[in-house]
Amino acid sequence: MVKKRTKSADVDTVTRAITASRSAEFLPTNGTANGSVAEEIAIPSATGDTSREGIRLGFLIHDVSRMRRSAYDQFMKPLGVTRAQWWVLAYLSRHDGMMQTQLADVLEVGKASLGDVIESLERSGWVERRPDPTDKRAKRVYLAKAAQGLIKRMTAMENEFNGQILGELSTAERAELSRSLQKIKLALARVIPGLSAPDTE
Repeated sequence: MVKKRTKSADVDTVTRAITASRSAEFLPTNGTANGSVAEEIAIPSATGDTSREGIRLGFLIHDVSRMRRSAYDQFMKPLGVTRAQWWVLAYLSRHDGMMQTQLADVLEVGKASLGDVIESLERSGWVERRPDPTDKRAKRVYLAKAAQGLIKRMTAMENEFNGQILGELSTAERAELSRSLQKIKLALARVIPGLSAPDTE
């Protein structure tokens, strides 16, 4: 299916909206017009305007997510594994032997894109594909023995990474943050039925 091109007028409208939302009017009193969104935006007090609070919080969530992805990639770079490869390995460590089509669905990626990731993992000797016993046309993906050591190293490094970025949060604050994000996740699923994210439990 061919995606409809965004008209230039639509782009201009979105650009103006983003510019307006990051103007001095939308920033907290101690905010500045420079730096990243994470540096600029602070959650306002309970007396603040609800709509502007939502905009600020939305920018903050986006900025933290973006910065975490970039930092995570740099932190894991010595292992030579991309985030996409790690998602596949982590999921297979809990659900080994999934059909490739099912794996694409739960990770919400295109089948062709996932195929490229799995091929690269297969070339590295970390996964192997085998025909499904009941459907020879289908492929199931299994972790190779060599991947077990890699997953242990990545798990240890991820724990270290999380310790660095979450170190200033108390146990209670982490639990409250987790509950709040879970509520937002469920609300997003209600806004767009069928929207989901890979299981991280």
